Amino acid sequence: MSAGLRILHVLRAPVGGLFRHVTDLAAAQTARGHAVGLVLDSTTGGAQAESALQGLAPVAKLGIHRVAMPRHPGFSDLNAIRFVAARAREANADVLHGHGAKGGAYARLAESAAIRVYTPHGGSMHYSAASPLGLVYLTLERFLARRTDLFLFESKYGLATFREKIETPRALARVVHNGVRSDELSAIMPDPDAADVVFVGELRRLKGVDVLIESLARLLAEEKIESAILFGDGPDTARYRAEVERRGLTQHIHFGGVLPARAAFRRGRVLAVPSRAESLPYIVLEAAAASVPIAATRVGGLPEIFGPDARDLVPPNDSAAFAQAIMAVLEGCAASRTKRLHERIARDFRVEAMTESVLAAYREALAVRQARHG
Repeated sequence: MSAGLRILHVLRAPVGGLFRHVTDLAAAQTARGHAVGLVLDSTTGGAQAESALQGLAPVAKLGIHRVAMPRHPGFSDLNAIRFVAARAREANADVLHGHGAKGGAYARLAESAAIRVYTPHGGSMHYSAASPLGLVYLTLERFLARRTDLFLFESKYGLATFREKIETPRALARVVHNGVRSDELSAIMPDPDAADVVFVGELRRLKGVDVLIESLARLLAEEKIESAILFGDGPDTARYRAEVERRGLTQHIHFGGVLPARAAFRRGRVLAVPSRAESLPYIVLEAAAASVPIAATRVGGLPEIFGPDARDLVPPNDSAAFAQAIMAVLEGCAASRTKRLHERIARDFRVEAMTESVLAAYREALAVRQARHG
């Protein structure tokens, strides 16, 4: 097992934390002598994704391949599954690693001699079996679990949720926390004209943007803050813009579009993370690595990031509590926590550790496969 592995990563949209995870992992695996390739959606991502993929192309020995991948299940998925299978055969892949619900489905449905690895990244597990769509997704997850050689969860929370909503994995299951790069550990100071509050992420209900707007409205009405900037885009952008306009807050709450995280961090004094659900969000890891003060909810794997300071996290869907959390940070009550969190990230959440743990899990799954088939 000392020889380099041939690894093909499969994901849908080249955006957000999932894409960042894959690109970091692929680059680090290549640096360790493994041959890596990517298969991803051809209809999403935009200029920022194209730039990232161009930067990765020189080290992607197995190529970067794109095919249309619909967001929701449909007959067009069959073409994408055949495409993934063909790329895996061409690459003579040892590992077919699917990321997210759609990437995970393709990697496990494609006919291939490679071991099938799945990292959920939240995805289907954000749904409830009480909803029709959730029932479909969770049933599919249960079926696909039988075709999985290795589960890699970003957090202990993710593994616990999988056990609760789907089943206890019968295949190997390991928890491997996301990690940051060394260059991300330098502190960021806010610009002189920075807003009081900044949000960086996808503009959709799951991220709690509506709760944040309500919290900001409270603080503005009490004249405790003067401004906020929401960076990002998403399916609910128009609705949130309309809500800010309806409240008459367009002079105070601004929409900054899509901006790289570290550039966005400079534009605010506190990062707001009002999510209703998360796995192990990169935006929190990046902010903590950069010593950016954070106000966040107690959801998903966030307590695993905050460790002993998780007591400061607030419940989701509570705009009053979140407003108080923002003020506590702005008034300087979180300075020591910010320092401790930075030290924790530098020690326990690194790309190097993430990569070594993933590779060790691959080899463990390959050894199980070899022992089983002689």
